[in-house]
Amino acid sequence: MTEMTAVKDQALAKIADRTAVIGVIGLGYVGLPLAIEFVHAGFRVIGYDVSTRVVDLLMAGESHIQDVPADAVKAAVASGKLVATAIEDRLGECDAISIAVPTPLSKTRDPDMAYVLSAADAIARQAHPGLCVVLESTTYPGTTRELLQPRLEAKGLTVGQDIFVAFSPERVDPGNPTYHTRNTPKVVGGITPACVEVATALYESCIDTVVPVSSPEAAELVKLLENTFRAVNIAMVNELAIVCDKLGVNVWEVIDAAATKPFGFMKFTPGPGIGGHCIPLDPHYLAWKMRTLNYKTRFIDLASEINSHMPEWVVQKVADALNEVRKAVRGSRLLVLGVAYKRDIDDVRESPALDVIRLLEERGAHVEFHDPFVSEFREEGHSRKGVELSDEMLRWADAVVVVTDHKAVDYQRVVDHATLVVDTRNVTAGLTPGRARIVPLASGSTLAALP
Repeated sequence: MTEMTAVKDQALAKIADRTAVIGVIGLGYVGLPLAIEFVHAGFRVIGYDVSTRVVDLLMAGESHIQDVPADAVKAAVASGKLVATAIEDRLGECDAISIAVPTPLSKTRDPDMAYVLSAADAIARQAHPGLCVVLESTTYPGTTRELLQPRLEAKGLTVGQDIFVAFSPERVDPGNPTYHTRNTPKVVGGITPACVEVATALYESCIDTVVPVSSPEAAELVKLLENTFRAVNIAMVNELAIVCDKLGVNVWEVIDAAATKPFGFMKFTPGPGIGGHCIPLDPHYLAWKMRTLNYKTRFIDLASEINSHMPEWVVQKVADALNEVRKAVRGSRLLVLGVAYKRDIDDVRESPALDVIRLLEERGAHVEFHDPFVSEFREEGHSRKGVELSDEMLRWADAVVVVTDHKAVDYQRVVDHATLVVDTRNVTAGLTPGRARIVPLASGSTLAALP
């Protein structure tokens, strides 16, 4: 038996008998659910996060992630299977480490790899033979091989022989009642066949289905394809909404009728814009990488242009609706319903509602918001608090703008008490007519086209 085979076999044996200690760097909406799944699989887990607030919260048995119940955290901590820490040295105890840190874009839409590099450097300082390191953070093709591998090998450990390195894209869909960490298939691409084997064994211990691919670049590109596919198709139906508006056709009727085709069509719906960490950002990792190779990703750029224009389209809808009753946006009282980036979650990252509020206020409107999942949010250092959705507030507003279609909101009540409702999510379809005049996202009015 060669030394390389012995190290690999020992790593596989520790995973199989659950004596391996698993590390998770970044205890956010990706890392914490993953850590809990490893605990449920019988491993001892060390969760590392630079935020002492997050660490203290978890060690107190509380959860800051909507999809992870506090009871699950409390039980994991009480059993001694989960330890949250901000002490880097604890990573030295780990036999496998998953990196689930943010990968934001700069203002110029270039990837910001600072968190990944920081995690890689921390692991390198604690690395030892037999360690398996898997990057889960969404990034551009080449990151694992170009950034992670050299930092680990600088310590004198050979990837594929002494340590095992792979990429496995996170596929978390916050608020999804059906698919969660365990039953969402996991793609894994390793730098060497031994890396694939160890990383696959690691995830097969706690994930129902693992899908190995030939390289980390293939795995990195899988994630970008998934979300670029969604971004492009959402852009198409957003443009269709503009087309329908100009033709005086109901866009929702067209989409629902098209969706009756049992093959060759997948239903996407228009809205006020796109949000979350994935769809608005992920395609730009690929666009940036291609720019370095002197290639322009035209579909991605066009989709981004259309989707990023939708908040302005909504604001123009509000302005035209107010104008019809001889009111200016300046001085108007507006209530935005929903600031989370999608239905029934509390996440406001990249939410189009934030752009809608900002654009309305730039026009001089007085804007309040209500969201049953978000009582307060911070943007650019400023905190905003929501208001109660009372009958008085609905009557106070010159217009109610539905941006996020939370199921907990009684839209019939909104229609009954408001004066004007600009409905960007088609939530008022089928309701009994009430006091409010309803303006849908696409209503046939003549508005400015995309620049």
